[in-house]
Amino acid sequence: MLPRVSAVARFLSLTSLFAAGPVAALEFPLPPPGEDIVGQVQVVKAKYEDTFADLGEASDLGYLEMVAANPGVDPWLPGAGTEVILPTRFILPPGPREGIVINIAEYRLYYFPKGKDVVYTYPLGIGREGWGSPVAHTTITAKTPNPGWTPPASIRAEHAADGDPLPAYVPPGPDNPLGPFKFTLGTPGYLIHGSNKKFGIGMRVSHGCFRMLNDNVLELSKLVPVGTSVRILNQPYKFGVSNGKVYLEAHTPLNDNGDPSLADKHTEVINTLLKREDMADQSQLDWDIVREVIASEDGMPVEIAGALPQQGQQPGAVANGADAIAQ
Repeated sequence: MLPRVSAVARFLSLTSLFAAGPVAALEFPLPPPGEDIVGQVQVVKAKYEDTFADLGEASDLGYLEMVAANPGVDPWLPGAGTEVILPTRFILPPGPREGIVINIAEYRLYYFPKGKDVVYTYPLGIGREGWGSPVAHTTITAKTPNPGWTPPASIRAEHAADGDPLPAYVPPGPDNPLGPFKFTLGTPGYLIHGSNKKFGIGMRVSHGCFRMLNDNVLELSKLVPVGTSVRILNQPYKFGVSNGKVYLEAHTPLNDNGDPSLADKHTEVINTLLKREDMADQSQLDWDIVREVIASEDGMPVEIAGALPQQGQQPGAVANGADAIAQ
């Protein structure tokens, strides 16, 4: 079993190994079959003028990712010399590693280009409460540089009610909320696009579309062809394997009806785990650490089993695990 230390303490003991400056782009080699984790966590020392929004933009990280990974640090004034964690280590989303996969629970897009053993990943702004982004399996149906914007009637009505009327059409340019490029999705009414507002990437800010930093959407526009598959998930808990060890990554669940109960979170973790056939035997998982990871919701992979079990599921392993996590 793993030693009884907190998930945060376990992580912080490793950060010095990964200290580095901000990365230019998040592109990683794909791990071999049976492995699920890419990247390494980094640590930077903030300058006096830095904010989490600045550091996140420089490192392809969203605002809420930065906040979750750095509890207790002021996101607007970290302070000169403050060590700031850059959570640039990820468990890949479940399912086929092909096309675009969006996990709205982590405000993040993954792109697996055909014929290349790499993955690109970018932060996203997603639909705010009442205008949630869809969970769907769709495709890229069109690519449009320098798009104009015709606001839907529902959005114009909302803005008019707030005393901020919108024109019937917004031409391309710096005032266009779609930024320099848009991808049209097969799910009607939804886009992946740039933005004329940097703040909001990695947050719930849109009317359901997926916002990207302009540099990122322009980079993606050169990589992704029309017809590319797009899977949109809502997966706050991801299990993964690396070097024979089992990891759990937890994000704050999205819910328009208030924060789900702890019991609901535990149930979702168990249901997510049951979908992993390679983890059918859960007798080696450290359920104390699992509970800590769920409670922290810091979005970083944390080891929850020192070695992946090699035998089949033991009788009662799932039930015992569910009981253990609820204690």
